[in-house]
Amino acid sequence: MSDDSRGCVFCGIVAGAIPSNKAYEDEEILAFYDINPQAPVHILIIPKAHIEEIADGDSALAGKCLAVAATLARELKLAQGFRIVANHGPAAGQTVPHLHFHLLAGRQLELTMG
Repeated sequence: MSDDSRGCVFCGIVAGAIPSNKAYEDEEILAFYDINPQAPVHILIIPKAHIEEIADGDSALAGKCLAVAATLARELKLAQGFRIVANHGPAAGQTVPHLHFHLLAGRQLELTMG
């Protein structure tokens, strides 16, 4: 886990300094609707701890984020399908250096890998 949380927009959301439309919250995880959605359903699932990349001790927390994504998909009745995306680093399109997963659904999602 990194201590470089100063200035992190997601840490600001966790702290309540930046408002969000919450979809889920517990002691370790926060999920909220993306303010710039790329699909009709676009929820970000983040650990509350500032983690920039998954280290040995973080795998259970990352797994819990994925379990929360699956729970939200069931609750939102996304039986037609959904996508979970994680980007790492600027070359992959990551804009906030805080571990997070995107839950995307509600439209036909294009196949982007070839």
